[in-house]
Amino acid sequence: MIRAAKLRIVDEAGNQLGVMNSDEAIAMAEDMGLDLVEVSPNADPPVCRIMDYGKYKYQLSKKAHEAKKKQTIIHVKEVKLRGKTEEHDFQFKLKNARKFLNQGDKLKVTIFFRGREMARRDLGLKMLERVAEAVKDIGVVEQRPKIEGRSMFILVSPLIQKSKLNEAALKAKELEKDKNTENKKPVKSEKKVEEKIETVPEQGASSSEEES
Repeated sequence: MIRAAKLRIVDEAGNQLGVMNSDEAIAMAEDMGLDLVEVSPNADPPVCRIMDYGKYKYQLSKKAHEAKKKQTIIHVKEVKLRGKTEEHDFQFKLKNARKFLNQGDKLKVTIFFRGREMARRDLGLKMLERVAEAVKDIGVVEQRPKIEGRSMFILVSPLIQKSKLNEAALKAKELEKDKNTENKKPVKSEKKVEEKIETVPEQGASSSEEES
């Protein structure tokens, strides 16, 4: 609700209409079949714009939706290990860790200690360092080993950002689409050539008829 008595009015196209009474401005907007919207209430006098408020709200919603579509959501995927994890399990977890980084997600590698394992946290540290070394070609350690209660973890960021992966995937899709379109064109042209060849009479046959 507009409370000020005097308002600075701007029309739908952004043109300044000057300062006028609020009643006069409201009547002007109604005559145009539009709304009077207060856009700068703290100005002196407050600035109001004559516009289609429903359309304005729709455009704002559309812009917000488009901005949300362009946002890149980065997930933090976690791989859990123990200080005494067997080699087979370690290789399986390492494979998952590399998959997460290749997808553009951050990686959290956590070592859990049980009972007396807390006295051998150096084993957990060595395992974290081993993981960091194994993924250094696709990730960089963002947070060095940190202890929280009975666990220790590192945080690894992917070298290739997820937004770039999405762009690369989109470009690859467009190239594939163009390639399919190009492959279809020659088939049609070959058909036309074959049809032309079939309708052209043989030169040798026509010349022999003339001689006879």
